[in-house]
Order: sequence, then C-alpha cells, then structure tokens
Amino acid sequence: QVHLVESGGGLVQAGGSLRLSCAASGRTFSDYAMAWFRQAPGKEREFVAGIAWSGITTVYTDSVKGRFTISRDNAKNMVYLQMNIMKFEDTAVYYCAAGPGRRREYVPPQREYEYWGQGTQVTVSS
Repeated sequence: QVHLVESGGGLVQAGGSLRLSCAASGRTFSDYAMAWFRQAPGKEREFVAGIAWSGITTVYTDSVKGRFTISRDNAKNMVYLQMNIMKFEDTAVYYCAAGPGRRREYVPPQREYEYWGQGTQVTVSS
C-alpha cells in the first residue's frame, strides 16, 4: 500500500505560479512511477504529467508543455508539480498517483496507476 498526500493548492491569478507537493509513505517510493492528474468540474479526470521512478523520463499532456514541470526526490519520498504561466483552464482538483515502475524509463498509462491521493484544489482566477 502507498499512501499519498497532496499539498500546495490554492487560488492564483492567471499568469501566476503554484507548486504542488505530494508526500508518499508505505512501500518503497523508488519502486513507483508517479504522476499528476486533474479533474475539472463536469469533466473527466485527465493525465497532466508523469515521471519514471528514476526521474529520467517525464511526460506531459500537450496543454501544459512548457508551463508545468514534474520532478521527484526519492530520498524524501516526494513528487512535485511546478505550475507556471497558469491559465483559467488549469482550474481543477489535482491528484497525485503512483504506478508500477517496471523499468527505469517507464511512465505508465493512466489505467495502470494503483494508488491515489485525496486531491488538492487549484483555482486560477481570470
């Protein structure tokens, strides 16, 4: 079992920045690839960014490329999402998720993520 707790959400103006953090506990953190998802009101949950257990591979959805950066610190059991140049459409509940590491460069597809945090609200004012 992996327990995930997100923090860092809040209200930000368009064009501003936020940094989300996710603290993991339980099983060995470096066994897992990590990702951030988000769900806006009335919409399905969508993949935002993922990172392999080694950190050497990162993947982003097109709408956040160049603005968001995912990173991890395996020594601290933490994963982060730095969000810059934020837009109104980034408003959503953001979830941290853990999936199988498999290989050092592997970032799983959405269906393979096994563990989820409770989410943190991010609101961007226009």
